[in-house]
Amino acid sequence: MFLISDLCAMLNTYLEEDKVSAIYHAYLFGAEAHEGQTRMTGEPYIYHPIAVARILAEMRMDEKTLIAAILHDVIEDTETHKEQIATLFGEEVAEIVDGLTKLNHIHFDNKQEAKAESFRKMILAMVKDIRVILIKLADRLHNMRTLGIMRPEKARRIASETLEVYAPIANRLGMNSMRHELEDLGFKAYYPMRYRVLKKSVMTVRGNRKAIVEKIQVALENRLAQEGIECQVLGREKHLYSIYLKMQNKHLPFAEVYDVYAFRVVVDSVDSCYRSLGIVHALYKPIPGKFKDYIAIPKVNGYQSLHTILFSPFGVAIEVQLRTVDMHRVAENGIAAHWGYKEGDSNGGVIAQTKAREWLKDLLDLQQNAGDSIEFLENVKVDLFPSEVYVFTPKGQIMELPRGATVIDFAYAVHTDVGNSCVAAKVNQQHSPLSSQLKNGQTIEIITAPGAMPNPSWLNFVFTAKARSNIRNILKNLHQDESIALGTRLLNKCLSYINMSVQDLSQRRIQRVLEDYKLASFNELLDQIGLGNRIPQLVVRHLLPEQSELLDQLRKEKGIALSIQGTEGMVVHYGRCCHPIPGDTIVGYMSVGRGVVIHTKSCKNAKDTRKEVQKWIDVEWSDDIDTEFSVSLRVVVEHRKGVLATIASAISDSEANIEHVVTAEGEDQLSSLDFILSVRDRRHLADIIRNLRAQDMVVTITRL
Repeated sequence: MFLISDLCAMLNTYLEEDKVSAIYHAYLFGAEAHEGQTRMTGEPYIYHPIAVARILAEMRMDEKTLIAAILHDVIEDTETHKEQIATLFGEEVAEIVDGLTKLNHIHFDNKQEAKAESFRKMILAMVKDIRVILIKLADRLHNMRTLGIMRPEKARRIASETLEVYAPIANRLGMNSMRHELEDLGFKAYYPMRYRVLKKSVMTVRGNRKAIVEKIQVALENRLAQEGIECQVLGREKHLYSIYLKMQNKHLPFAEVYDVYAFRVVVDSVDSCYRSLGIVHALYKPIPGKFKDYIAIPKVNGYQSLHTILFSPFGVAIEVQLRTVDMHRVAENGIAAHWGYKEGDSNGGVIAQTKAREWLKDLLDLQQNAGDSIEFLENVKVDLFPSEVYVFTPKGQIMELPRGATVIDFAYAVHTDVGNSCVAAKVNQQHSPLSSQLKNGQTIEIITAPGAMPNPSWLNFVFTAKARSNIRNILKNLHQDESIALGTRLLNKCLSYINMSVQDLSQRRIQRVLEDYKLASFNELLDQIGLGNRIPQLVVRHLLPEQSELLDQLRKEKGIALSIQGTEGMVVHYGRCCHPIPGDTIVGYMSVGRGVVIHTKSCKNAKDTRKEVQKWIDVEWSDDIDTEFSVSLRVVVEHRKGVLATIASAISDSEANIEHVVTAEGEDQLSSLDFILSVRDRRHLADIIRNLRAQDMVVTITRL
């Protein structure tokens, strides 16, 4: 059992006496605050904060971090207030502890929302002070070490959260040592049987590997020593979770995954890294395409090393990682290395801090654009990617993005405004689709246009959380503008029966309805009408109760229709069941969350729901429509060679675009071609059908 005396003895090795004394004072305060509380193991609760502080002390963290670690649960689990901590230990410590405190005093609809909002609070506190997340990671690590006492279902839930969120955060901050332990402990709790089987397999083959590892290690050390390079060569054991993921992702048997022998070569300088690389390549033949230079281009978390894979004379592959002492320290502790080694801090430490700051800035952007805490949490999960791709701007600047990122992700990585106004792109001087996935070494040029807006379809292929949240934010605002405009039109249409408009409504009437509906503004009411969440006829009845009967009577008599122009954006939709086009007789259905859905009057879906009288509105096509609409057409043809090309050519000659086509073979040497076409109106469709009927292989044409 690790006691406060053990912690103080450890701290005395790198902290001044007065700082150790301050930490001990925090322990006395925490022990008194947690008096009478015990953990599920039965031990006094204060042992947990001491253990958390020990993990951080092993990373040589500063005294304020360690004080906050010892006090990290006092606001949440005791009667202690933030002000008390600020008075006794300073505002800086109080802010860190408050950032680690869950939101227990606010009502949420469900546990998922409460957890997501607490996570958002912690991340925002982390943006102000990175030490918040370092303490949280240490707290989670100790909880994982003692997870065996928990009920299996609770242990699995905590393990899942660790693998999904906290281990990737440790990786994102370059804290590989902590990340690997979190992953292995999470793996053990979430898949206990798989963990036991894999561990047993590793133990079985480890003895057979020992002799080969020692021979290769000695050979590397001797050859490097002969060339005058001082180094430390370490045989690197693969972590169980890494083995499991590789087996699962690449569908490999255990023998193939565990057949790679891994070594680290730690030297004194960057120059020695590159010299050592040449030496080990001379000793063992390198495998082509298996070299990565993370020194020249560090990983997104600041990690730096040279990676190479070689053939050995023992018939096995060798993976060698070459790095400096400073790089090794940063690789193990990442951003945490900054606090223990401020004096003469290495370039590696600076890179890790810079990368962390860039990520924190992105997190701030994500939270500002996220609709709610759950969306924010999902965005952060998406952003915790495991691998990167490196591409160039036209000026030669290197950009790091997650593997799987597209041209649109690149545009948003350059700048939010570039992403929002992107209309096209060139990849290596060639025009390329915006959905193209990026590959290492490509040069990307984004073409923008003033007034351009994100396309909703981008959400189907963007990869990064930053791009996704920015697109959603723009579309959400655009959607709201459109829904308010439509809500105004719908309300005006209802009021027009009694020769009134929205401008004629008194502020007193509007305010009364807003209070009844518990809405903050009239625009919010119009937004809800436009989205179909409130029916305009009922809103008018509420606004003008004395006119209700007259309104019903005039509505039946006049039948004033809402004019549909085809440019209403995302709040007017066209039924995919009937594909209405200008010239069709149409009706409108108020659909919750979508606005108005337009159907043809003969559509089966329209007929089936006509009993919901209040949700149907009279609509008509505007006279000045200048856009295209989708229509579905089935063409039955004789089964001949090149028939599809002939039909497609006839459609093209009619100045129509084919959006989608499905072919199916029928009986009697007939084939069915189902097209979705873009047309202007019924007259345009009639021209297309006339052109198709002129083809001798066409048997029948049906509009679906």
